[in-house]
Order: sequence, then C-alpha cells, then structure tokens
Amino acid sequence: MQFEHVTLEFDGSVAILRLDHQEVMNAVSVDMLGGLSDALDTIEEKRDEVRCVVLTGAGRAFCTGANLQGRNNQSRKTKAGLTLETGFHPFLRRIRNLHCPIVTAVNGPAAGAGMSFALLGDMILCARSSYFLQAFRRIGLVPDCGSTWLLPRLIGKARSVELSLMGERLPAEKALEWGLVNRVYDDGALMEEAMKLARDLASGPTIALSLIRKLYWDSPENSFEEQLNLEFQCQLRAGDTQDFREGVGAFLEKRPAQFKGK
Repeated sequence: MQFEHVTLEFDGSVAILRLDHQEVMNAVSVDMLGGLSDALDTIEEKRDEVRCVVLTGAGRAFCTGANLQGRNNQSRKTKAGLTLETGFHPFLRRIRNLHCPIVTAVNGPAAGAGMSFALLGDMILCARSSYFLQAFRRIGLVPDCGSTWLLPRLIGKARSVELSLMGERLPAEKALEWGLVNRVYDDGALMEEAMKLARDLASGPTIALSLIRKLYWDSPENSFEEQLNLEFQCQLRAGDTQDFREGVGAFLEKRPAQFKGK
C-alpha cells in the first residue's frame, strides 16, 4: 500500500512500514507525517491481524531527520519547531502506544528525528554500515522528537550530552557496545533477521507483549510503589486472556504454545 512518502506491506501478522522518500534519504516532511498517520490508521484498523510492526527505510537510508528543502524560501515568520506539536509529536505518541511490539530495522543513517524514530523500537536492529547522528547543532537547533528523554535513559547523561553537543556520528557497532541498540547484522542480512524476529514476536501473546511495552515505557516516571501497582494492574489484565490459559496449558502438557493474540 502506498501513502505519501510511506509504503505499508503485510507479511502474515507482520506489518512492514517503510519511510520512502529516497530522493532526500527519507527525510521527514509534513507530507510524510501525513502518510505515516494514514499508515498507522490502516494498522489500527487491522489490529486484530497485525501483531508486530517493522519500521525501516527504503533505499540506502533509514531517515536523515527533518526535510529542510525549501526552508530558505519560507516566510521568516515561520518558526522552527512549530511542526513538532502538530506533526511529529502525534506520530511519536501513537508509536509509543501501539498495540503490538515494534522492531526498527536501521538500514542506514538515522539522524535527528530519524534517530528518535529508530530508538522508539522495542527491538532495535542495525545494519553494520548504519550510524546515528544528533545533527541539530549543525543547523543551530536543539535535539527534539523525544531524544533528550530517550537518550539519557538508554546511555546516560554524559554520552547523551556528548552526542548532542559534538554532533558526531555514532556507528552501529559503537551503539551496540553502549547498549543503545539490540543487534547488529551485515547489511544484506538485516531485513531477513528483522523479519525473523518480527514473526517470532507476532506469534507471541500480543496483549501481554503490549503490556510489557507499557510497563517499560512508564517505569522511568514511576516510583517503586507506583510501578508495583502498575505491574499488578497489567498482570490482572494479562491473566484474563486466552493466551495466558493457552500458555499454562502448553507448559503443563509439555508442548509449544499456540498464542492467538487474544
């Protein structure tokens, strides 16, 4: 399915969402944000069928940040950052609250907003040639799209500030060493490995996996007692699913579980 600078495919219960504006290395425009919104609408309409999403880029880049083409021709009254709350933030919030796991397959440069998009994955897989870049200081702006929330929680303040102040590339191998990403593969193997992982997640207990996502997203803002209560509430919900009953039955019968995502 083709949307504005975005393609969406379905492989069984896996949705493959590709940023696809290769002429600008998948830089994000208002049009692309609209395409992403439409694609997420389609995924939500199929939420009973879609049990994992793979987010990647078409061509040789994952996403090189915001599309600045034509910026010099805009009115001086147009303020940088206005599209954050109207375009970027709704997309980021929808990804955070998605009903199923997300695998990001970082197939090339992930810069600026593209780096934030990549880091929203529950499992972050990288091509060996890919790299991350906090590019904002190069154009006189500050990090956005949640990067100043995500990065310190993933790699600590010192490394986060260094990436943002220096604007230096972070190669995939170094990102793996820092604990920023989960796995690095040879370029040609990336999508095969991403799909293998996505299919494994898609065959799992989808409701429990979505609750696991919620627990870890909410954890940094909660006190210990608040997190204990959230675990309690989530466990009550997970324990009321068909998949829980199937999982226990499969364990007792010493057979593989056949989860239905319900």
